[in-house]
Amino acid sequence: MKTKRTRIKTDSKRSGITARPGRPRSATAHTSILAAALTLLRQKGYRSVTIEGIAAEAGVGKQTIYRWWPSIAAVILEAFAQYTADRIEIPDSGNVQSDLQVFLSQAFGVLSRESGQIARGLMSEALLDPAFADAMRDIFIASRRSALREILTKGIERGELAPDADIELIIDLIYGPMWYRLLNNHAPLDVKFADQLSEMIAGCLAWHG
Repeated sequence: MKTKRTRIKTDSKRSGITARPGRPRSATAHTSILAAALTLLRQKGYRSVTIEGIAAEAGVGKQTIYRWWPSIAAVILEAFAQYTADRIEIPDSGNVQSDLQVFLSQAFGVLSRESGQIARGLMSEALLDPAFADAMRDIFIASRRSALREILTKGIERGELAPDADIELIIDLIYGPMWYRLLNNHAPLDVKFADQLSEMIAGCLAWHG
């Protein structure tokens, strides 16, 4: 069966932290700012990126950035959420274990490269700033949970997983180990780990009714 795939959808408008009132955004400037943020993240790393640096790289004034985002972390969050969403697809092969394996392999692959350092930086900001934590849940975390929820729901609908499976708990059981490895860096986020998690979830929750 040919696998159908869709992209993760992110929505920066779900939280007010990345949208300040005032003049409407210029689409060109907005795109340039996010692209500049990503370029500097790759070149310098999360802690070395500044509003001044992004403004210079994007060819805009600092006030343009401050008009649309309240902080450097908010700019990076939106850029990072869009970048990673473009690189992770939601598979639909008709087999929940296979779909989980593909989805997690993609997610782990992105986080195993420079994106992991960015994600750790954003999480540290979320721990210190409650408003930013809300934005991160709305813009980044919610879309990833939604993608995994879609895969699991289809598994239940096809009769592969138990109909009474607690999907929200399963999502926590999958993403919990991912964040633990990412933050502690004690073990790799790799294809083997994606295989282990997908096999465990599909096996433990298989429906035999």
